[in-house]
Amino acid sequence: MLDIKLIRDNTDAVRKRLADRGRGDEAAIDRIAALDQRRRALITDADKLKALRNSVSKEIGALKAQGQDAGVKMAAMKKVGDDITALDKQIAEVDEQLRAILLTIPNLSHSTVPTGKDAADNPEIRRWGQKPEFAFKPKPHWEIGEALDILDFPRATKISGSGFILYKGAGARLERGLINFLLDLHTTQHGYVEVFPPFLVNRNAMIGTGQLPKFEEDMYRLRDDDLYLAPTAEVPVSNIYREEILRHDQLPIYHCAYTPCFRREAGAAGKETRGMIRVHQFDKVEMVKFSHPDTSYDELEKMVANAEKVLQLLGLHYRVILLCTGDMGFASAKTYDIEVWAPGQNAYLEVSSCSNCEDFQSRRANVRFKDKDGKTKFVHLLNGSGTALARLYVALLETYQQSDGSLLLPEILAPYLGGTRKIGK
Repeated sequence: MLDIKLIRDNTDAVRKRLADRGRGDEAAIDRIAALDQRRRALITDADKLKALRNSVSKEIGALKAQGQDAGVKMAAMKKVGDDITALDKQIAEVDEQLRAILLTIPNLSHSTVPTGKDAADNPEIRRWGQKPEFAFKPKPHWEIGEALDILDFPRATKISGSGFILYKGAGARLERGLINFLLDLHTTQHGYVEVFPPFLVNRNAMIGTGQLPKFEEDMYRLRDDDLYLAPTAEVPVSNIYREEILRHDQLPIYHCAYTPCFRREAGAAGKETRGMIRVHQFDKVEMVKFSHPDTSYDELEKMVANAEKVLQLLGLHYRVILLCTGDMGFASAKTYDIEVWAPGQNAYLEVSSCSNCEDFQSRRANVRFKDKDGKTKFVHLLNGSGTALARLYVALLETYQQSDGSLLLPEILAPYLGGTRKIGK
C-alpha cells in the first residue's frame, strides 16, 4: 500500500509513475486526494471542538468549585460532544474509503526499472551456460514422464480435473528430492532459516502481500472458514511478523519455506496447458527477506544470485530478465525473472521471480522496526522463488533425457534419489 503522505505531497509524480506501469489509476488518485483533503478538514474541525470542550470543561469545573450554576455551559458542551462524535464517525468512514481505494493501487516502480508496455520490453541482463545439444529430437516432458511411468496426467485429471499432476515412483521421489535439495541449499549455503508455515491463510495475510482484494478470483477459497489455499509461501512467510516491531539489529531476516501453491489461473485454452508448465497446484521453495530500507536492493541482488545458484548446480542453461514497468507484479518495485531453457519446448520458462516490494507489503501488514535513531519505520519485504518446481522439473526431464528414453540427472541429485542419477524404464 502506498503512503498517503507520498500521494499527497507528490501527486503528479505518483500519477506519472503509475502511468508508466500502464495503469488507469487517474480517477483513483483524484478520489484519494479528495478523500484525504476531506479527512484532514474533518480532523481540523474535530480538534477545534475538542479543544473548546477541554477549555470549557475547565470553566465548568471552576464554576462548580465556586458554587455557581454551570448548567448553560454543560448543555452547550453536550451539543459539542454530539458534534465531536458525529465528526469522529465521518472520519472513520472516510478512513475506510481511503484504505479500500489504496488497496487497489499497485506499487511504484524503482527508478532503475525500464519503462515498457509488456514482456517484449523486458531487457535481458545475462545468460549462464549453453543450450544442450542432442543427437536426436528432444521430447517434451509429458512424453518422457509417461514413457518412464513417473508422471500420470490422465489419472490426475480423473482425481482433480485438468491442470493437476500425479507423480509416480521415481518421479515422486524426484519431486520430493528436489524440495529437499532446495531447502538444504538455501539453509546451509545462503543463510536462510527454514520455516514450515500453514498452507491455509486468512484474509488479512492475503491483503498483507497484495493478493487481495485485486486477485481474489484467482485464489482458492474455503468460503465456510474465510481461509485461502496459499498461492505461494510468500503469503504466510511475509506475514510472520505482521503487526510487530522488530529491532534494527535483527535485520535482515532470511526465511525460506516449502509449500504447495494453489492458483485458479491456468492460461488460455490450448496455451501452455499441456503437461505441467501451467497448473493449478505446484510445489515451490520460496525465499523471503525482511530488510532494512538502506540495504534492500543489495539484498535483492543476493536473492537473485541464490536462485541462480540452483540452476548452476543443476547444470541448466538460463537467462535473467529485468521486468519493465508494464510487466511487473502488483506489489513489486523491481523484479528479476529467471528463465530456464526447456529443450522439449524449445523455449525459456520462468522458474523464479525475485522482487523487492520495498514498504508496500509491510505497510499493509504493519511490519515495522525501530531504527538506530529510535524512529519506527517499515521494513522492506523481498520475495523470490528458489525455485518453482513444476518448471524446474520440466527443464530437468527435457535437458537430461537420453536417446534410450531414460534420464541421467545431475550428480548433485544422486543423494536425494537413493544414490543413483538414472531413471529408466
